[in-house]
Amino acid sequence: MRVVIRYFFRFLRLVLTPFMLLSEKLSTPKSVTRTAEEQAAADEASKDLALYQFSACPFCIKVRKEIARLGLNIETRNAQHDPQHRAALEAGGGRIKVPCLKIHREDGTERWLYESDEIKTWLQERFEPA
Repeated sequence: MRVVIRYFFRFLRLVLTPFMLLSEKLSTPKSVTRTAEEQAAADEASKDLALYQFSACPFCIKVRKEIARLGLNIETRNAQHDPQHRAALEAGGGRIKVPCLKIHREDGTERWLYESDEIKTWLQERFEPA
């Protein structure tokens, strides 16, 4: 019975993935408007961020939409299909769970944020225009 359930959910993911990705493309908001200097500062501040994600994860889609809305250039790393990114996520953050925002601080330490709402809040506090 477990095998049947497992294959059912795999089939369901296979069917729903294109719709989720299409929905993301169609509903991603336009980015906020910033001056050239403000955008350059946001780009500089976001260069030390990386989002570990799965392409069709609804929580990852939620975070990617917020990143697009804020107009940030954050590197996305697919931890589902890239074994190096998956290993880095497990080694650095302690578990394979997405979305996960890796924050490299100026003092050389790293912070790993795992919850989509926490990631969105952190991004909004840091990058939301006044």
